[in-house]
Amino acid sequence: MASPKGVGGGMVRAAEMEKMSLEQLKALKEQADLEVNVLQDSLNNIRTATSRLESASTALNDLSLRPQGSKMLVPLTASLYVPGTLDDADKVLVDIGTGYFVEKTMAEGKDYCERKINLLKSNFDQLIEVATKKKTVSDDVAVILQAKLKQLAPASS
Repeated sequence: MASPKGVGGGMVRAAEMEKMSLEQLKALKEQADLEVNVLQDSLNNIRTATSRLESASTALNDLSLRPQGSKMLVPLTASLYVPGTLDDADKVLVDIGTGYFVEKTMAEGKDYCERKINLLKSNFDQLIEVATKKKTVSDDVAVILQAKLKQLAPASS
């Protein structure tokens, strides 16, 4: 078997797993499964953030095509919109996190969205790689745990 990355970042080889007790294997499996679940939650959060940024980028493109003085609905929350008038389509407020907004030009706003999307996609790819390795560890432990349990079953009958 290959030597997958183990819990805590150390290398856990199949030979080392086979020397572990049932309790140690169960603990290793639980830890690996927990880490896979945490990584899966992170992947979902990245997907959501990427989707929001892509929507923002599309909205910026839409906004840049509208003439000054256009009537529009302005979102205050996800479900509350108020009537408004487009004053200056070249200046936008960009949410940079934790309630802070920065005024940018339309081009800078679009660039900000694209850079953030690319960063999130890069992080997503890295997390997929880590999650795959953790899942491999979990699967390897499960196989060894099953084999040990089968060895003990006839002896305890």
